[in-house]
Amino acid sequence: MKKVVNILTIAGFMFFGAIQSTFAQDVAEVADKTFHQELKQRFIEGGPGFMGIVLVALILGLAIAIERIIYLNMATTNTKKLVANVDEALSSGGVEAAKEVCRNTKGPVASIFYQGLERSDEGLEAAEKAVVGYGGVQMGLLEKNISWLSLFIALAPMLGFMGTVIGMIGAFDAIAIANDISPAVVAGGIKVALLTTVFGLVVAIILQIFYNYIISKVDSIVNNMEDASISLIDLLAKYKK
Repeated sequence: MKKVVNILTIAGFMFFGAIQSTFAQDVAEVADKTFHQELKQRFIEGGPGFMGIVLVALILGLAIAIERIIYLNMATTNTKKLVANVDEALSSGGVEAAKEVCRNTKGPVASIFYQGLERSDEGLEAAEKAVVGYGGVQMGLLEKNISWLSLFIALAPMLGFMGTVIGMIGAFDAIAIANDISPAVVAGGIKVALLTTVFGLVVAIILQIFYNYIISKVDSIVNNMEDASISLIDLLAKYKK
């Protein structure tokens, strides 16, 4: 047991020594390279296998995030102005005029208003059911593909850690082949291990920022939808009277 502890201790010192020597060498080399060249070199050094998979996760995650951001921004509506326009249309031209206002307005809130106005002749209860039912449909459209974004956020660091484990296995294989625990023998495997970890974490951080923004945007739109739906039912009740 004592012999095993000694071996692990020596391996630990060699590991941190290799990290220090590799980091010092890399810092000296970075000063003479541009960011693009350095990023390209690090990607190649990390290995095309896991680094390529993590890069694919980043590309797909960004594609989903950008699509969602564009969709949510287009779905954002000035609900106060829409409610005022619908109220004015109901007072002057009735339900058909209010439906025309909703048809000419983009966004899920206007679509929900249209469904409620479409059923208004059946009573307030039918209109309210239409608003609630179609609101659930619009909420599903707002949250579409967000689960895939959360998958890529979880997948990127796990792939990086897997590359780290494989890099460490390669380092110990090199020790076994060379029969020597020197920093020069294990430095290559340790570098691969660290690069895959860093790249996976960076990808997860980038996608997490987009994910939080998208979730906050969805919550804001949903809150506006609920407030506007209540306002629509109040307008219909006032119009019926």
